[in-house]
Amino acid sequence: MQFQSNICVIGNGAVGKAAALAFAQAGLSVTLLSPAATPLDAQASWDVRVYALNHTAHDLLTSLRVWDALDATRVAPVDAMDIKGDGAQAGQLGFDAYGARTGALAWIVEDRNLNAAMDAALKFAPNMRVVTGRAVGLEADAQAARVRLDNGDVIEASLVVGADGAQSWVRGQCEIGIDYRSYGQRGVVSNFECDKPHHGVAYQWFTSSDGIIALLPLPGQRVSLVWSAPEPLADTLLREPLTQLAQRLSDLPGHQLGQLRPLQPELVKAFPLTLLRTHSLVAPRVALVGDAAHVVHPLAGHGMNLGFGDVAGLVKAVIEREAHRDCGDERVLARYARARKEDILLMQLATDGLERLFSVNFEPLRVARNIGLNLVNKLPVIKRHLISHALGRRS
Repeated sequence: MQFQSNICVIGNGAVGKAAALAFAQAGLSVTLLSPAATPLDAQASWDVRVYALNHTAHDLLTSLRVWDALDATRVAPVDAMDIKGDGAQAGQLGFDAYGARTGALAWIVEDRNLNAAMDAALKFAPNMRVVTGRAVGLEADAQAARVRLDNGDVIEASLVVGADGAQSWVRGQCEIGIDYRSYGQRGVVSNFECDKPHHGVAYQWFTSSDGIIALLPLPGQRVSLVWSAPEPLADTLLREPLTQLAQRLSDLPGHQLGQLRPLQPELVKAFPLTLLRTHSLVAPRVALVGDAAHVVHPLAGHGMNLGFGDVAGLVKAVIEREAHRDCGDERVLARYARARKEDILLMQLATDGLERLFSVNFEPLRVARNIGLNLVNKLPVIKRHLISHALGRRS
């Protein structure tokens, strides 16, 4: 069987679903190719995989009519950020929504909640076909791209969107090169109840010996942990009882949440942390988005936001194309790549630079880091620029 559409999106994550929805709502015919998925229960126990979605993501999801489909009782606004350095004279840097002249700095959303809302929207999307299967071949010529499936079916489209993650099959088929570096860390994630209210504050500790620790607000007196831990420490954190991990967090300097207790059922997971730079975002009739296009350190929580920014940029380039160009035209894709280059590069440089800066356990550098945090905290112009970029807005 052969399927024909303007766009073929390959990927089953939130970024791929957002791309499919955005193109379909723009009036283009879309085929979404994804593996068979297990039905999601958005009301299950709290998901340990969460995202700090910024205003770029919020605006895109609102335009796709996904934001209002989220379970709002499981979404927590981030009203302030409290960032601490390490050592006896730890520096401190703070941001708040009032100072940024916005209602919230970000919103903490569970992966399960986000994907359940996406799946609901896909059921009602116009011009949409969802195909379950596995791609085994991709070729492109001047007329179209063709994706061959393991059952012999073929999807023909003007443009193939690779949204299939860091190990992207689409990227490999296009022979797009990558620069890859392991941080020698794993992201340890879990959820906890806290004795004291968090008041919508996201806390982050930069330490040279133990990595970077973030406690993100969840609804009620709950927080989500994202600990970018060196691999030996990550092994320890995964082996020890969650009550011991909770005690480690309660003992952090400047900790203001009281005693922490693991949420029931107790759950902790970990994933390797890497930096991935692609040599190109595009190939003939192919565009990469999300983790297929770039992977950054999670210390700023912007991996998903970058992916949603890719979707917004790609859809804009396609719908604003000249009448004589099709969706996969070389110049259309070049405009997408140029539009995304700066944001991606800045985020890669910022996250990689901060990780390198704070991973060095050298006392003079530790002192300089803490002085730098305190200095930035007292410079409103620099703070406004930083928070504007974090919100997903141009300063």
